[in-house]
Amino acid sequence: MDEGSPGTVITQTDSSSGELFARNRAWAESKVRVDPTFFSRLVGQQRPRYFWIGCSDSRVPATEIVDLDPGEMFVHRNVANLAVADDPSFAAALQFAVEVLEVSHIMIVGHYGCGGVQAAMDGETDDHIGRWLSPIHGLYRDHVHGPTSDRGDAEALCEANVAAQVATLAVNPIIQKAWTGGHDITLHGWVYAIGDGLLHEVCAPV
Repeated sequence: MDEGSPGTVITQTDSSSGELFARNRAWAESKVRVDPTFFSRLVGQQRPRYFWIGCSDSRVPATEIVDLDPGEMFVHRNVANLAVADDPSFAAALQFAVEVLEVSHIMIVGHYGCGGVQAAMDGETDDHIGRWLSPIHGLYRDHVHGPTSDRGDAEALCEANVAAQVATLAVNPIIQKAWTGGHDITLHGWVYAIGDGLLHEVCAPV
């Protein structure tokens, strides 16, 4: 069977993946040196208080930004941090966070310099990215870049998108059911500034 064809077992990593395995070993060893029980504690059931809905951007590492260890925050990421109720991946993550993990805080976190936001500003396209970003296209047309806006730029759209996603999440049936059942969940809208590493609140908690 040819190398790389379906079903081939590759036993030797290339230089790039090999470097990642080496970094993984060094990271695991450093964790154990500081805390010998670190990984054994993680084997148990996860009980995070927080659910982070963020962008897939590689410059925005969720747990690192807020200095939390693995197991302390449940994370879902997609392009431009959208809370699309009928997206199966998002819906499954939200349901698991609310009904199984029983999180107390859900944060929708955008970031300045978001490629998804910029793509929405550049115009609509009939492809996977364009269809996914359709909520932001509408937001840009109707609010940020409309006649009443004095900040028709990417930062304004990033903030408006976060606020819009919080509003969308607030009427999501999973959240509504949890609130009706007495589950105390607070929704937050934040934006992350890559330039200085700081988080900023975009809208009041719900």
